[in-house]
Amino acid sequence: MSTTADLLKSAADLFPDEVVTSAQVRHLDLPQGAGRFALITLDNGFDHTKPTTLGPQSLANLDKAIDQVEAEAAKGEIVGVGITGKPFVFAVGADLKGVEVVKSRENALAIAKGGHDVFKRLSSLAVPTFAYYNGAAMGGGVEVGLHCGYRTVSRAIPAFSLPEVFLGLVPGWGGCTLLPNLIGADRAVSVIIENSLNQNKQLKGAQVYELGIADAIFDGADFLEQSLIWTASVLRGEIEVDRPDVDRGEAWDQAVARGRGIADAKVHGAAPAAYRALDIIAAAKNGDLRQGFAAEDEALADLIMSDELRSGLYAFNLVNKRAKRPAGAPDKSLARPVTKVGVVGAGLMASQLALLFVRRLEVPVVLTDIDQERIDKGVAYVHEEIDKLLLKGRVNQDKANRLKALVSGALDKAEAFSDADFVIEAVFEEMGVKQQVFAEVEAVVPEHAILATNTSSLSVTEMASKLRHPERVVGFHFFNPVAVLPLLEIVRAEQTDDASLATAFAVAKSLKKTAVLVKDAPAFVVNRILTRFLGEVLRSIDEGTPVEVADRALAPLGLPMSPIVLLELVGPAVAHHVAGTLNAAFPDRFGVSENLGRVVEAGKRTLYVYDSGKPELDPEVAALFRTGDTVLTEEQVRERALDAIAEEIRLMLDEGVVAEAQDIDLCLITGAGWPFHLGGITPYLDREGVSERVTGKRFLEPGVASVPR
Repeated sequence: MSTTADLLKSAADLFPDEVVTSAQVRHLDLPQGAGRFALITLDNGFDHTKPTTLGPQSLANLDKAIDQVEAEAAKGEIVGVGITGKPFVFAVGADLKGVEVVKSRENALAIAKGGHDVFKRLSSLAVPTFAYYNGAAMGGGVEVGLHCGYRTVSRAIPAFSLPEVFLGLVPGWGGCTLLPNLIGADRAVSVIIENSLNQNKQLKGAQVYELGIADAIFDGADFLEQSLIWTASVLRGEIEVDRPDVDRGEAWDQAVARGRGIADAKVHGAAPAAYRALDIIAAAKNGDLRQGFAAEDEALADLIMSDELRSGLYAFNLVNKRAKRPAGAPDKSLARPVTKVGVVGAGLMASQLALLFVRRLEVPVVLTDIDQERIDKGVAYVHEEIDKLLLKGRVNQDKANRLKALVSGALDKAEAFSDADFVIEAVFEEMGVKQQVFAEVEAVVPEHAILATNTSSLSVTEMASKLRHPERVVGFHFFNPVAVLPLLEIVRAEQTDDASLATAFAVAKSLKKTAVLVKDAPAFVVNRILTRFLGEVLRSIDEGTPVEVADRALAPLGLPMSPIVLLELVGPAVAHHVAGTLNAAFPDRFGVSENLGRVVEAGKRTLYVYDSGKPELDPEVAALFRTGDTVLTEEQVRERALDAIAEEIRLMLDEGVVAEAQDIDLCLITGAGWPFHLGGITPYLDREGVSERVTGKRFLEPGVASVPR
C-alpha cells in the first residue's frame, strides 16, 4: 500500500522543474492569553509576481509541517493551527506545468490522492484549524482552506476562485465535495461552474465572506493581526461561528439542474469537466466526504488524461505566456513615445477606441469627423462611459474629471493632429475613403507620427501606397466590443518599418491587449477563418439545408455562439462586405451568398426573431431566400465547415500570415472567444483527424496539446 509520501515522491520525480513552496511553521502566543499557536506560511521564495503553487514537492513540504503540528497538538503544546500565505498571495493551486508532464492515469491518480491525503489531515488534527486567506487564492489554494475548521478573508483580495472547470479539470482536492456542504449547492454551483465558465470570473474578498466561504473579514493592512485576535476569541469561546444549515432537499437538486443548464449553454456537452463536477456535487448531497473525495480522485485522473484538458492547458499557456512575447515583434527599444492620440471618426467604433486610449494611456485624445454634431456625439459618449465607471467605483472623481478633460474633438484635422504621435482611423470600410483620410492626415501630422488603420479586411499596403511615408502605416485591428475582446491584430504592410511596428506593439501593451503580428493578407486571421467557415454554413443553406439544421451543425464544438447568431453579432452587411473582399482575393474558396445579399439589400440586421423565446427564422427573411433542394445533415454541414477551416489554416501558414499555428489559436481564443477545450481550433482538428485528412499532416506535434504517448 503506497503512503502519501510515496505517492508524492513518485509525482515529484516526474516533475523535477517544480517551483517548490515551503511550509514554514512558526509559533506565537495568541492575544488575550488564548495560548500558544502554530502558524504555517506557504511561500515559494519569490515576490507576488510569481504566485505560490502546490506541486508534489510542495505538498510533501506541507505534509511534513502537518507532521510537526500534529505531534505538538497531541502533546498539548499548541491550542490551534493556522495556515496563510506570503504577502498578497495565499496560494493559486496545483502547478499546472506538473499536470502537463503526466503520461499515465496511475500518475494522475497519485496527484489527486496526494492532495487529498495531505489536506484532509488538517481537519483531523486534535486542535482547531484556521485558514487565513490573506491574498490571491485559487484552486488548491482555496481547497486547502476548506479543509480547515474556520476561515478568515482579507477585504483586499482581488482574486479568489475555483477555476478548474474553465481549464478542463474539476476542483479535485475537496472543492466539489466540501464547498456545497459548507455554503449550499446553489452557491457552490455559482463558484465552481458559473463563474468558471464565465471566462474564469474572480471573487473579491467581500464576496467570499458574503457567500459564507469565510467566517470573518478584515482589512488588508492588519489582516493577520486581526485574524489572530478573532482566532483567540473563538478559542476562548467568546465568538461562536454560526453557519446556516444547508438545504439538502429539492433546492440541492435544482441547483445541480441549474448548473447543467449553464454547462449546456456554454459548452454544449463538448467538454466533460463541468458535467463531472456537477455529478460530484449531486452526490455530495448525502454529506459523505470520503465518498466525495474518492469521486474527485477518479474524475481528476480521468480528466488529466483527456485531450480536452491538454488543449485547455495549451490554450492557457498561449494566453498567459505566448501573448506576452508576440512572435516577430521588433525590439521594443525602437518604440517611440506616444503623448497624444488622434482618432479619425466619431462613430461607435471610433468612440470606443477613444475611450480605450484615454483610459489606458492617459494622454490627450482628440476625435475628428465630417461635422461638429458627430464629433460632439462621440466626445459625449466617451464622457458618459467615464461617468459610468465612476458610478461603478472603477475610477474616483478626480480621475474621472482628469480623463474627461483629456478627450476633445475638432473639425479641423490640422488643429487636431498637428502634435499627435499616433493617429488611428475608424471610418467607412472602403479603400478610397481610407486612402483619402490618410492623405489628409499625413499632410498635418508630425514626421514621426504613426498612422494606424482599424480595417477588418482591406489591404494596409494598398491603403498606404499613395503616401509620402508609407513606412509609418500599420494595421491595428480591434475586435468588437473593444473593451471586452483582448485581441489586437497588428498588421505589417509591405513598407512598414521596425520603429513604427515597435511603437504599435508598445501601444498595444499599454492598452492591455493581446497583440499578434499578422501579414498584410485579406481579412488577416480571425475574419478570414470565420468568413470561410460561415461561408460553408451559408452555402449549405443556399443549397437547401434548413437554417436551423445548418445553425446547429457546429454545436458539438461548444463554440460561444452558433453561426447565425455570430452573423447577427457581426452584422449581415459587414459579413457580406468581408465575404466580398475575400471572394475577390480567393474566388475558388470564398463565395458570396446571394441570399445574404438580399437580406442586406432589404436592410435586415437580424435573421432570427425571438417571439417564442427561442430563435426562429424571421418570416420576412425566409421570404427573401431562394434555395436549392440539396438537404444536408448536421454532420455533413459540420464536416464541410471543419474541412474548410483546416484547409484555410494550412494555406495561411504556408503564406506566412502568422508565424505558427499557435498564433492562429491565440487569435481565435482572444478575438472570437473560441473555447480553451478546443485549444483555439488546431488541437481539435488534429485530434479529430481533420488536419491529416484535409492537409496530409497535423498542425501540432503529438503531445503539444494532447496527452503525451
